[in-house]
Amino acid sequence: MIDEEALKEWIERFKEAREIRRKYADWDFIKSQPVKLRIALEYYIETGDYRGASQMAGMAVDEFVDFAKDKAKIPTIY
Repeated sequence: MIDEEALKEWIERFKEAREIRRKYADWDFIKSQPVKLRIALEYYIETGDYRGASQMAGMAVDEFVDFAKDKAKIPTIY
């Protein structure tokens, strides 16, 4: 059986992490990227799924995470 309180807390934390990524991302830089990379960065901001985003971008996971953090200023939220 699913613990509804735990599920609600997880959903709230997911939303908070997404808002932090949205707030601190360098949107001008992201919008200036080629479509494939821009979509991958936006996907990462919305979902936090760096593995899926790195596949979309055609980059290795560590390369994508570094790019997102250092260039696009997207904070890594755990």
